[in-house]
Amino acid sequence: MSRFKHGWWLLALAIFIAYPLVETNPAYTTIGIFTLIFMACATSWNMFSGYSGYVNLGSAVFYGSGAYTMALFANHLHMAGNGDLFWLVPLGGVVASIIAIPVGLVALRVRRHTFVVITIAIFFVFQLSAINFSFTGGTSGMQLPFIPWFITNYNVPFYYVALGIVVFAALLSAVVRRSRFGLQLLAIRDDEDRAAGLGVRVFAVKLTGFALSAFAVGMGGALYAMFIGQIYPQFVFDPIFDISIALMAIFGGLGTFIGPLLGALVLESTQQLLTLKYSNGSLYLIIFGGVFLIVILFMPQGVVVAIRDAWARRAARRDGRVTVGATVNPGATS
Repeated sequence: MSRFKHGWWLLALAIFIAYPLVETNPAYTTIGIFTLIFMACATSWNMFSGYSGYVNLGSAVFYGSGAYTMALFANHLHMAGNGDLFWLVPLGGVVASIIAIPVGLVALRVRRHTFVVITIAIFFVFQLSAINFSFTGGTSGMQLPFIPWFITNYNVPFYYVALGIVVFAALLSAVVRRSRFGLQLLAIRDDEDRAAGLGVRVFAVKLTGFALSAFAVGMGGALYAMFIGQIYPQFVFDPIFDISIALMAIFGGLGTFIGPLLGALVLESTQQLLTLKYSNGSLYLIIFGGVFLIVILFMPQGVVVAIRDAWARRAARRDGRVTVGATVNPGATS
């Protein structure tokens, strides 16, 4: 069974690797890049919020921090517009994790419902700071070094870097889920007071998970800034980003491993395709509203959990029929 699961993962990875080699249309490879960025961010978000139960609606703080890290370092170091800029992508993740520590020291001192409100408030503090501070360019934003690559293969390096971030976020999430640290996060989600009574250092575990989850989100923001070539505070510190990655994880299955990956793959690619086809950036909000209404009513634990439970019930019914048949005529197999 383990080999079977690994085979599916390798097949999925092979498909993602082959995608820009088969589909060379820049419009569709651009959709692939944005989809991969959101897959990484949703997976990283779920690694803390899904495992601990603390819903963070301020992840755009880390996304924007990664984007501005890329822009500020590229401009102040007078870096040329070439592949060397990719070295700043991990730096964006490091800065986001560092910023997550003081943010977590403030926000994680409260319980879950208040935590949601505080993360929203902190997000707006960062957004307004980016708008008003001079070193961020204010409302004019910031330009990044121009990359003079040919349009025919411009997207390919960005696609594979985004895929690398997804693989990193997925592996980190899997390691956390299977580790003692991950069990402590799950214990906090189930009963925080009881976890503390059993010896879990609740605040330290939450703060560590919070900082870890910021890393891939910061890298996603840095790659986004490099790919677009310019950033504005209202786009990198965007409340829609916070809502989107949370809904992607909930749609796929909050607290599951594959759920955020699947949710981001389906929802972000659909949103990008609808925008490309109908040139209406708000149409997807109407469709997604209907989809989420259906999910909440009929699959409240997410698509992945619903499919897994349906498969388990089917297998149970099949095994039950076999058992009944064997009981009625035990000599039938001899």
